[in-house]
Amino acid sequence: MAEPNKFPQNNKGVRKGMSHQRGEDLSNYVFGKVQPQAVPLEEAVLGAVMLDKEALPVILDILRSDSFYLDSHKAIYKAMLRLFEKSQPIDLLTVTEELRRGGDLEVVGGPVYIVELTNKVASAANIEYHARIISQKYIQRELITVSTKVIKDAFEDTTDVFQLLDDAEQGLFSIAQQNMSRGYESMSSLSGKMLKQLEELKDQDGGGLTGVPTGFTELDRLTSGFQSSDLIILAARPGMGKTAFTLSLAKNAAVDFEKPIAFFSLEMSSLQLAQRIISMEAEISGMKMRSGQLEDYEWQQLHTAIERIGEAPIFIDDTPGINVFELRAKCRRLKMQHDIQMIVIDYLQLMSGGGDNQKGNREQEVSAISRALKGLAKELSVPVIALSQLSRAVEQRGGTKRPQLSDLRESGSIEQDADIVSFIYRPEYYQILEDEEGQSLKDVAEIIVAKHRHGALKTVKLRFTPEYARFSDLEDTDFSALPDENFDPASYTNIITRPSKMNDEDIPF
Repeated sequence: MAEPNKFPQNNKGVRKGMSHQRGEDLSNYVFGKVQPQAVPLEEAVLGAVMLDKEALPVILDILRSDSFYLDSHKAIYKAMLRLFEKSQPIDLLTVTEELRRGGDLEVVGGPVYIVELTNKVASAANIEYHARIISQKYIQRELITVSTKVIKDAFEDTTDVFQLLDDAEQGLFSIAQQNMSRGYESMSSLSGKMLKQLEELKDQDGGGLTGVPTGFTELDRLTSGFQSSDLIILAARPGMGKTAFTLSLAKNAAVDFEKPIAFFSLEMSSLQLAQRIISMEAEISGMKMRSGQLEDYEWQQLHTAIERIGEAPIFIDDTPGINVFELRAKCRRLKMQHDIQMIVIDYLQLMSGGGDNQKGNREQEVSAISRALKGLAKELSVPVIALSQLSRAVEQRGGTKRPQLSDLRESGSIEQDADIVSFIYRPEYYQILEDEEGQSLKDVAEIIVAKHRHGALKTVKLRFTPEYARFSDLEDTDFSALPDENFDPASYTNIITRPSKMNDEDIPF
């Protein structure tokens, strides 16, 4: 019986994979793939470092030992780094001796191979360019490794899809972090950039607002608007008006200052949130909005408000129990499609970290969520406002029951990751009707800025109207200092709200 062909044949009858005869068309053959590499350049770089004592500092921020393809080159580069750390000269003799001391000399090819490296390059003139090519090849190899693992895991039926997303994202993020430029800038360069930025702000005549305006004058003066890349934590006990306050921020920024806002609600539906924003703009009681029993003039107010709000760049997502991976993906799309300028999350404790391995230890999960939110703010260069619940320690404490940083629920990393931590506090909620000086606290709400990485700590007082559960500036506002020349003071009537349905007993953790 004839032996079967070991190699497949192409349409010309030539066996693929067999050694070709002289003159044959090489296009008929299938060749294997070799990982990206630049061995001659690796040899040139190592040789140049031994020829020029100024060469290693040039490539130190570009190459690591793992950047080299050959293990022998990795060992030689590690020996050079050890000599550099000890402030010893790096040349043919010292590198050979360091390799001998470490037991790697014979592994790399002996003294002969070290001599050959110095003969393969004439100078270190192009060492930086060569090093960058080596780094690029290393990044390509790392991407192949991560992608291969993702493909393998994706075919496994037992793989958790969210864990797979996390692993893929972490792998790519790790490659980017390890290989991103670590260059420095001189003080003269930074001073020039700062001066240019200040001149641009002066020309804009923004009244000191460099970030996203909140719509509350004193708060804007304190923060200069919420700054890009900042994580802002807004915490309060249930019923204090967290959702109402952030809806007001979103409405003011979107309607009055035309800043696109993304609002992620894990507690209320998107229709309910839209209803509350419209009732705030129309100044109609939320009860009437729910019942539909409006007077004729209120219908007119409603239509006017809808016309004004209808074009506002507010994008509401009410996905329940959203995890950080879904949130990040949606925010990236919104940034690309609508250039969102602020992200609001209502609220942090209802989010999940994603992946079964993170479940069970809620403190670690919340820590991972807060770090992810800070990373999201830096990646998209927008402020991220995350609402948070406070623990029951506030209720058990005597005195004014004023919240403090230690009351943040479930994780100390929240206050660590946040650039601003603020609390909503209404003394009247606890039947405290006067302060220490005897002044009335009726209808007064306080925004307590307990941590401010870029400025002072302060308590901003706002007016809270119980009839409409509406926040507004406590004092008469000087609107001339605000950046929008078409600004309408009437739009600063804030929001109608009602206490959250979610209390401590309802939280599923």
